[in-house]
Order: sequence, then structure tokens, then C-alpha cells
Amino acid sequence: MTPERRNTIQVDVGGVAVGGGAPVVVQSMTNTDTADVERTVAQVADLARAGSELVRLTVNNKAAAAQVAEIRRRLDDIGVDVPLIGDFHYNGHVLLREFPDCAAALAKYRINPGNVGKGANHDANFATMIEVAREFDRPVRIGVNAGSLDQELLDSLMEENARATQPKSASDIWLEAMVQSATRSADAAKELGLPADKIIISCKVSRVQELVRVYELLAARTDHALHLGLTEAGMGTKGIVASTAGLSILLQQGIGDTIRVSLTPRPNEPRTEEVRTAQAVLQSLGIRPFLPEVTACPGCGRTTSTFFQELAQEIEAFLSERMPIWKQETPEAAELKVAVMGCVVNGPGESRAAHIGISLPGTGEAPRSPVYVDGEQFTTLEGPTLKDDFKQLIEDYVARMGTRSGASK
Repeated sequence: MTPERRNTIQVDVGGVAVGGGAPVVVQSMTNTDTADVERTVAQVADLARAGSELVRLTVNNKAAAAQVAEIRRRLDDIGVDVPLIGDFHYNGHVLLREFPDCAAALAKYRINPGNVGKGANHDANFATMIEVAREFDRPVRIGVNAGSLDQELLDSLMEENARATQPKSASDIWLEAMVQSATRSADAAKELGLPADKIIISCKVSRVQELVRVYELLAARTDHALHLGLTEAGMGTKGIVASTAGLSILLQQGIGDTIRVSLTPRPNEPRTEEVRTAQAVLQSLGIRPFLPEVTACPGCGRTTSTFFQELAQEIEAFLSERMPIWKQETPEAAELKVAVMGCVVNGPGESRAAHIGISLPGTGEAPRSPVYVDGEQFTTLEGPTLKDDFKQLIEDYVARMGTRSGASK
């Protein structure tokens, strides 16, 4: 059962709808020096081709700001139209004013309320960024981070709590400070004339339980679109598991309009794993399909051959390779369910439950593999061409999906 989405205000980010019932959007971020145009363009293109629908860039100094418009131009030249988001800390009010072509090239500005100045400067710097957003008709993400929380607000809430008859825990006050920082900043932006449908909010932390708690508080107090993600999920399995756990709990409650999985990549390796992980989270929850799914047997003493493992891996790679092509004419192929099973115990049942499935012989079974299509046995494969024959059956199935879809239009 697909989680029911919480109703939020829809925001247009460079042609991508966020919130208001639109599909949950996958976002990522570059880790190149933005001033290095060639490397940044290449990484944005990689992320976009992997499926990132929004890509954020660090705009931390004049050298970076000066190249944003050129990055946008080069991406357009190679047909990569993914919206770019500018990530501003400390000096965004200066850079956006000094480089109007940067302000124009970005589809959204990310503002951290804790990093726009202190005291009297805070309000003036924040107001400047909102003024630029209004002038260029751009939305903003008001993104509060645990590591850069407004210390004055936190101290004030801590002092107030200390005087309370029944004080709350320090953790509760810390999360409350994050929520208040975000909602107060959103209110301030609206008072400065920025429409509600130009505001997205986030409150990002690095621990799963705190992430869940802070977004539950935030969702109860605002109808602005929300961006979800751990600030630093970590590397490898730890980062994937932590992100999946936190995002899934919230998405299952209908909370979240954009998501990012902030994985630490291995040195010199692509950053695209975070995009694929975000897609997998949404797909596993039944929220959005991205790629055909393979149900594969885990193996046991009945499956002493490695053939079913090899076939499962090969079919998964085949589906990933073919989906960008199928997407052009048969986008519903993303919902395809394929089963590759290893013996007679669960093989026929799981294969019947898939759109198309193959039940390979286990140890001691006859070397023949029944193939099931839409719940019925369709044919039996065997011999050295089995892999290619099964791939062709999948191709034929997708072609029929396209024919049925075309006939229904």
C-alpha cells in the first residue's frame, strides 16, 4: 500500500514540481570545486543521468559564483537541463548581489539561517538574499543544520527551559530550536514579500532518531514543502542503512517532498551511488518506480550451482542498461517485476508473482527452466542460449507493455 502523501504547498524549482502532491523528488550535490567548470559540469551531468532531478552546487566564494552561469550554459549545450541549486553560507548576500548572472542561472537558493551573519547583520543579510530571490523569481530552501544552528536562539530556549517547572531534555530543546529557526525564518521571508510557494524547509541532523523527531515536529507546524536527509549519513553500508531507515520512517508517514542521501563516496569514485540509493528507497516503499525490479533467490543447499546468481546479476545489469532506452517509449517498464529463482521450492511461486520469471533447476532437478509470464507458464528454456533467450523474452514483454499502453491512449 503506497503511503498517503501529506499535503504541502507546491514549489516550482526550475520546472520541477516539489510538494503539493507532486512525486517525491531525488536531489544530489556535487563535491567538485565549483570554480572548476569542466569537472563540475561532468559531475552534474553524471548525477543527472543517474536520475538526480535537482543538483546542488557549493557557491562559497567569488571564483565559484563567477562560473555558475558558464556551468549552466555548458550543461544546456550538452542537453542536460537539470535545475541547479546554489548552496550559500556566510556570504550569499554578497555573492548574489555581485554576480547577478549567478543568481539568474540558479533555479533555487539554499539559505542556512545560522550562517547569514550575527546580531543586526543577520537580518540585513537574510533580507538581501530574499530580495534577490524576489527579483529573480526564485524559490529558496531555508535549511537549518544541527551543526550550524543559531546559537542565540538555542541559548534563549535553554535559559527559558531552565526556568520551567518541568524542564525538557537538552535534546528536546535542541530539536525545538531547529524547528523554530526554520519556521521563524520562513515567516520572516514571507514578511519580506517572498510568496509561500517559493519556500522549502529542511532541518537536517546526522542521527536517525533525531531526524525522525525533528521532521515530525516540523510537519505538525508548517505546510511548506520539506526536504529530507541526514546531514552526513556516512560511507558504504552504514550510510545507506542509516539513510534508508530515517527516510523510510518519514516517507511512510507522508512526510517529505524532496530527498537526498548524503553518502561519503570513496576517493575518486562517482557520486552517483547516492542517487541510486534514494531511488531505491522510494521504489521499495512503492512511492515511485525508477527501474525494473529483480526478485532473486538468496540460495541454499538446494542451489549449489552459482548459475542462478550469475543470471540474476546479468539480468539486473541488463535491465539497468535497457531502461534508459525503454524510458523513451515505454516508461511503464520501470514497474516491471522480474524473478530469477534457483529451485523448485519457491521458484514457480515467485515467478508466477512477477510479470516475468524463470525458475532454474536446483541440485538434482531436471536441467530445464520453466518461464512464467503474468502468472502462467509460458515456455521452458534450457541449454547454452538460456540467458539470451530469457533476455529476449523480457524485451518482448516490454514491447507488449508499450503496445498495450499505446492502445489505451
